[in-house]
Amino acid sequence: MVIDAHRVALYRQFGHLTVPGVFGAAAIDAVVDDIQRWGEAQLAGMPPAQRAWYVDGGVTARTVLRKLDNPHHHREAVRALAFHPPLVVAVEALIGPGVSVYFSQVFFKPPEGGGPKPAHQDNFYFGPNDEEGVVTAWIALDDATLENGCLYYGDGSNLGPVYPHFAPPGEPFNLQLPAELLARQPMSPAPVRRGGVSFHHGNTFHQSGPNVSSHWRRAVALHFVNHGTRFEHPALPYDHALRLKVS
Repeated sequence: MVIDAHRVALYRQFGHLTVPGVFGAAAIDAVVDDIQRWGEAQLAGMPPAQRAWYVDGGVTARTVLRKLDNPHHHREAVRALAFHPPLVVAVEALIGPGVSVYFSQVFFKPPEGGGPKPAHQDNFYFGPNDEEGVVTAWIALDDATLENGCLYYGDGSNLGPVYPHFAPPGEPFNLQLPAELLARQPMSPAPVRRGGVSFHHGNTFHQSGPNVSSHWRRAVALHFVNHGTRFEHPALPYDHALRLKVS
């Protein structure tokens, strides 16, 4: 994988860049097997108060997790992804040398009803001291397609500010951009094959649709920062002690 000057320029212009084939099948298989077992164990012991945030709110016929936080800290297989040299080189090409995973997530989006994620900006959640110092590496653990809920991006929205977000009643964790702002910003799909990575800037508008297919759409999101960036005024609490230096 090469992130050359042309690809960096595309990322700067559009706020996102999708790169295929970053990870091989063996690495992806190891993560999928591990997170499925982790997810089942976490769901079995999850108190009711947490389920509103972590259980999928789509139309799935069974109770399935929507996401889990900080797999880079809890799961060795995910931590190995963060240290994958081609990924680290790509991240450094986008935000500069000396990078760390500050926060991470695993997304499950189960088949036949996994729910959507409304449009938002990561930098509203994170509140970094340097908006240019954050990039998300969204690693596809399954083929992410139009049918199963791939990401959609607002091209060029990275060049604008971080906008105020709102939360629906009873969902203080589900911060999202207002509809009147999104009406002025077209969103373009970014399908990616299993093992590929979709990188996006912290200011870039992004969302995902529901999974209306019979296939999973699992992914790991590693939120990288450069050495000078920290989450200084986040909208939600983050554990700064979990920052993992990878280069």
